[in-house]
Amino acid sequence: MLTKHEQILKYIEELPVGTKISVRLIAKELHVSEGTAYRAIKEAENTGFVSTIERVGTIRIEKKKKENFEKLTFAEIVNIVDGHVLGGRAGLHKTLSKFVIGAMQLEAMMRYTEKGSLLIVGNRVKAQEKALSEGAAILITGGFDTSDYVKALADEYELPVISCTYDTFTVATMINRAIYDQLIKKEVTLVDDLYTPIDHSVNIRSGDLVKRWHELNEESKHSRYPVLDDNNRVVGILTSKDVIGKNEDMKVDKVMTKNPITVKAMTSLANAAHTMVWEGIELLPVVDESDVFLGVITRQDVIKGLQNFQRQPQIGETIDDIVQKELIYDEEKQLFEAEVTPQLTNNLGTLSHGVFASFVAEACNQVLKRNKTGDMVIENLSIYYMKPAQLGNRLIVTTEILESGRKFAKVDVQISSDLGLAGKAMVMVQFIDR
Repeated sequence: MLTKHEQILKYIEELPVGTKISVRLIAKELHVSEGTAYRAIKEAENTGFVSTIERVGTIRIEKKKKENFEKLTFAEIVNIVDGHVLGGRAGLHKTLSKFVIGAMQLEAMMRYTEKGSLLIVGNRVKAQEKALSEGAAILITGGFDTSDYVKALADEYELPVISCTYDTFTVATMINRAIYDQLIKKEVTLVDDLYTPIDHSVNIRSGDLVKRWHELNEESKHSRYPVLDDNNRVVGILTSKDVIGKNEDMKVDKVMTKNPITVKAMTSLANAAHTMVWEGIELLPVVDESDVFLGVITRQDVIKGLQNFQRQPQIGETIDDIVQKELIYDEEKQLFEAEVTPQLTNNLGTLSHGVFASFVAEACNQVLKRNKTGDMVIENLSIYYMKPAQLGNRLIVTTEILESGRKFAKVDVQISSDLGLAGKAMVMVQFIDR
């Protein structure tokens, strides 16, 4: 039996793309309270099924697949440029394939304007009419309005006409930045990318007997199984430690480990790895927002994912990518060298504190990999800043492993610049064994 919350989510998911929804409408339709309807709509928005647009409302949108990460919907464009919709609201859920800046004569402009594109243009009504007839949406810069005919045309073709107060250059920069941010987000490996779904994983029901664990252990050779109730919610974990010395006719819910640690599908892989290391567990059940079981992720899945991620070509660069590229190891001198580039500085032109910490973490990572196989997570990091490192300075990073065990290591890191000692750090890390 689905809960009211789950019924609303199912109802929203089954609505046609482009349907306008509201708290009051759903509360009336499904006979639930407005508070319950509001919570479900917010979850649907977080999941990517609906989008709330200022001065437009909440509409059902198509959930973007991961392979279309570089595409934006027109609804998102409205939010990015703080715009308002003049016409064609029914097409806000559609995605744009490219944007064209209309800074040329009409005939030349149409050579670049095609179906699914977004034409960024000022108060040029003829260009707007022509673009709509070609299947392109319109973004009018400078805060201008448009003619009633263009608005009617937009409604007929279901192509949005959006107006915003920014100039063309600012708008193009904002859209470009949004696409770039999505490229960076795509690079973050999530549990959703790696977990074993429910159809291919093995689980035990809370009403089963302990002998069921022995049967599954014989078949799959696994020793840990999530325990589910009748609603497919995770209520425990059953491991070899729980069943040792127990009567095989005992109920599973009497011997299982209750209140197990779970992860959501949208949790980052790094977060899942940290949880596994910190708690010393081999398997994590994956659940949705309502704690319904989706599948499992194992330590082997996490390690494999981390290895694959390190081999991926980087599309949108983060600060960590730049630091990794800048930090070069000198085999002869047994130290790292780098240069303070403009991307690594703060508004005063000196090395940013956050980037300093990234240099420390990357130096630790590289030096420990030379001595021990496996990945690491930082547990504690203490930094003492001495002198600022200026733009263009050459950095010398020296590391000393003070203590290294099977699970932990302590590393002393020292960063010097042309002006002297920039800072020292003491780092404690945990290893993720392969």
